[in-house]
Amino acid sequence: MPDMSLIRERLLQIEESLVRIQRRSSNIESPDDFTANDDNLDKLDAIAMMLIAIGESFKKIDLETDGQYLEKYPEIDWHGVIGLRNVLAHDYFDIDSEEIFKICQRDIPQLLNTVRRMLSEI
Repeated sequence: MPDMSLIRERLLQIEESLVRIQRRSSNIESPDDFTANDDNLDKLDAIAMMLIAIGESFKKIDLETDGQYLEKYPEIDWHGVIGLRNVLAHDYFDIDSEEIFKICQRDIPQLLNTVRRMLSEI
């Protein structure tokens, strides 16, 4: 049986990262906003770094639970979450601001809700 206190700690870190992503992307109204100035480019970099950390943490959770924990939450595309980490980490200089914008707008709120549900069920 996996150490659920360790899983909980990882989920708390993920939750904090998701909140940071929401804060950093709150004034971004289009993908082009990310490249409009240096401050927004810094936000894009920071968001990408958080997405890498989130993907890595979920990868570890999945390994530590033999793939059985994340499957309890099928509303999330876990393969995509973990895969995004790999894309960003290995092709960092080719970050697609349009894709990051879509993730911030569409996926982060749902992922945050799911993480909060996961935490409440531990």
